[in-house]
Amino acid sequence: MSKTYRAAVCSALSGPDSIEIKEMEAEPLQAGELRIAVKAAGLNFPDLLMAYGKYQFRPSPPFVPGLEIAGEVIEVAPDVTGFAIGDRIMGGNKGDGFAEQIILTADKATPLPPALSFTEGACWHGAAITAWHALNDKAALQKGETVLILGASGGVGMAAVKLAKHIGAIVIGTGSSDEKRRAIMEAGATHSLDPADPDLAAKVKELTGGKGVNVVFDPVGGDLAITATRAISWGGRYLIVGFASGDIPSFPANHALIKGYSLIGLRAGESARRDPQLAKRSQKALLDLAQQGIMHPHISHSFALDQAKDALRVLEKRAVIGRVVIDMTL
Repeated sequence: MSKTYRAAVCSALSGPDSIEIKEMEAEPLQAGELRIAVKAAGLNFPDLLMAYGKYQFRPSPPFVPGLEIAGEVIEVAPDVTGFAIGDRIMGGNKGDGFAEQIILTADKATPLPPALSFTEGACWHGAAITAWHALNDKAALQKGETVLILGASGGVGMAAVKLAKHIGAIVIGTGSSDEKRRAIMEAGATHSLDPADPDLAAKVKELTGGKGVNVVFDPVGGDLAITATRAISWGGRYLIVGFASGDIPSFPANHALIKGYSLIGLRAGESARRDPQLAKRSQKALLDLAQQGIMHPHISHSFALDQAKDALRVLEKRAVIGRVVIDMTL
């Protein structure tokens, strides 16, 4: 085990340009911890927001971004059972993933299913657990129901498309370019539409025989969220997943009352922390899905650790279809 390792450090809250590659000292393990040689780190929109100090979790610089990793166990604290040196794992924390090494408590690590590569494992769990918690636990999406997935070409959106198709739902996804809409269809959507279309709500209504969709999955927010409420059915479920647009919508309460739909907020990670039994059920379901090859991530961009700022820039430009990953082998 090396006593030093390289990491992409955010030195100021000024976005991707603040990322510097620095040599870090390896800290000794504490009780309950694992040391992981990171093979790949997945990028998430919160990584970009944290680099600007705009996420709800606001670490002070200097800090290492990176919420999701996959890698190999290289050291195990004496009190840890269930893991051994050489084990392939996926896991994560509130940061520290953009590095050649990371220390995780054992409860933050999960065996990497053989069906997933290191790069896939680094991009899989966060999106998959969000899609699962939203569509299964919160919306109870059923076979034959219709779901409108906003931002369907993003990492979370793609996972939701694939899960909804697996459930047997009719999937309508939105994507802002022809390339993104093709990818959405290839992921399993029944229809794909342009979110900038002024007739978007009417077209969704037309595709659903005038009824509207049973479920809206919204990681985007902004004006598109209000448009989507006009496309929801009587008694529908509106899932508030996030605000990738940067704008938090103000939903008209009278409209929800008149149409009888529910606004449902969700935080998959926090729900798992507060409900250990839910976490266990979700973990088992997700591992089963991974073994079946369901929701394998679409990775459109791969970067070396030295290119971490470029990886964040691509995310910021919204040029990513599916996921972007830092591959430590490059």
